[in-house]
Amino acid sequence: MTLSSLFWIFVAGFLVWYWWKAKAIKDFVLTAAKAYCKKMDVLLLDEAVYLRGLWVKRDQQGKLRVWRRFMFDFTSTGEERYLGRIIMLGRTIEHMELEPHRFSGPEY
Repeated sequence: MTLSSLFWIFVAGFLVWYWWKAKAIKDFVLTAAKAYCKKMDVLLLDEAVYLRGLWVKRDQQGKLRVWRRFMFDFTSTGEERYLGRIIMLGRTIEHMELEPHRFSGPEY
């Protein structure tokens, strides 16, 4: 086995490991988005979240962590689409928010 072969095996292993970890994080965020939408009385659309930002930042203890911004679509009335955001730092959800949207409850 040559050094070149070992290098490519390492690269392939790293890519598989990264994909596995990224999928686990995305599944965690999807579960959190579902719970948040239910709590806020809106409907998560497409059963999906998508990564829209990736960076490295320091947490409150000064340790470098991966910062991620996920987006998702939701509706409150069944007609319009709105955006929701989830910010993660490391394995912790730092912030969740929904765009201002139309309320579909009873009118008074």
